[in-house]
Amino acid sequence: MSANPFLVGVTGGIGSGKSSLCRYLGELGCDLFEADVVAKALLIDDCEVVSGIKRLFGENVYGEDAEGNLLLDRRMIASIVFSDQEKLDALNRLVHPRVSDAFGCALERARTHGSRVLVKEAAILFESGSSTALDVVVVVASGMEERIARAVAKGIGSREEIVQRIRVQWPQEKLMDMADYVICNNGSLEELRLKASALYRYLISLADRS
Repeated sequence: MSANPFLVGVTGGIGSGKSSLCRYLGELGCDLFEADVVAKALLIDDCEVVSGIKRLFGENVYGEDAEGNLLLDRRMIASIVFSDQEKLDALNRLVHPRVSDAFGCALERARTHGSRVLVKEAAILFESGSSTALDVVVVVASGMEERIARAVAKGIGSREEIVQRIRVQWPQEKLMDMADYVICNNGSLEELRLKASALYRYLISLADRS
């Protein structure tokens, strides 16, 4: 049986740049598991999740495109859960056990392929408790205005919507205190790429010693 890969979590608040960091780590040779991407797919592709979403938020959160494919009004969901903690908790209870199952499959593939490092990117790594199964957790941190500007530029929401999301997330300082490694991302993408390279070398050194 192949050895387990070294397991790395990457997290951070909205607009911090964690996805960009993970993309660079992937280019350097790390296997990637994007928990938030998997969760978004489940909201469309998993029949039990779809039924649960309809029970939580109503039938009208879903529609169809011209080809009859299911569409989810993500802005409507976000506007509800980021102002209603009980709804947010219920959504997480519905989705995250399935995300954990998907990560188990990704881990098995990485083990089979002999991967050295598997990176799990997740927005609520500490909050969900999944950080405890990882070897190292990296937090990407950035200034408030930089985070808001990035999130607005990506079309995630208006400035007011982004600020509301930040308010209900764990404080960035708390994440930094819990991290094994912190990336400060207040510069250019090229600066982040250089930090990703340094982080990659560090992770490989840890993997070699594990």
